[in-house]
Amino acid sequence: MSSATFSSNFLQTGCLRKDGFNNPKDKKRNVGKVFVKCSVNTKTQKAEKEVRLGVLGASGYTGSEIVRLLANHPHFGITLMTADRKAGQSIGSVFPHLVSQNLPKMVAVKDADFSDVDAVFCCLPHGTTQEIIKGLPKSLKIVDLSADFRLRDISEYEEWYGQAHRAPELQKEAVYGLTEISREEVKSARLVANPGCYPTSVQLPLVPLIKANLVQPKNIIIDSKSGVSGAGRGAKEANLYTEIAEGIYSYGVTRHRH
Repeated sequence: MSSATFSSNFLQTGCLRKDGFNNPKDKKRNVGKVFVKCSVNTKTQKAEKEVRLGVLGASGYTGSEIVRLLANHPHFGITLMTADRKAGQSIGSVFPHLVSQNLPKMVAVKDADFSDVDAVFCCLPHGTTQEIIKGLPKSLKIVDLSADFRLRDISEYEEWYGQAHRAPELQKEAVYGLTEISREEVKSARLVANPGCYPTSVQLPLVPLIKANLVQPKNIIIDSKSGVSGAGRGAKEANLYTEIAEGIYSYGVTRHRH
């Protein structure tokens, strides 16, 4: 983490200049004003954290948000970040708002060293995650933010994602990570399938109502909206600013995976 130490001097009158504080010509004009001179001494402090984390796919929108949250957490420390297309770069060069964080450079996933990692957040696109997670050390705790382990029935995965599931043995142990509903199961899981945005917004209000028999689980209409960043960083004409700014449109009608 980076911290800044501030030192200051103040005078009741005077004018702040490069060559000194006091300028007699400006004294009359500045009577009663307070001038403060601040200097910033930025020091890098690397504190030992309780849980060492890796972020796979750190250069995507999901990955960058995970990095932002983890980097400011009191108990989590990021020791590994992967990004194949951005390998060798710092996270700050890709996302300037993270430039002040003391983080390792991103590496290709094939070059990742997990010896200094306790758990990973996998922020890769669906379809690529199964093989990578299957090859990770068995000692790691894993939170997968793709859709690859959300559907318990692998035949349903193939139907909705257009490809066979390549890690069915892992699917059997995956826990659906809606913590408000399955907190205890998530605590003991090795592999957690992080829910998508729409299912989360739908289930959090509905599950308690259905369990309490306050609503009937049929003919429920869900009207959801999502920001365009949810579509990822890939260049698509439909997601261009000029196509979508100040507007709204339907997509994935009748075939949306969520």
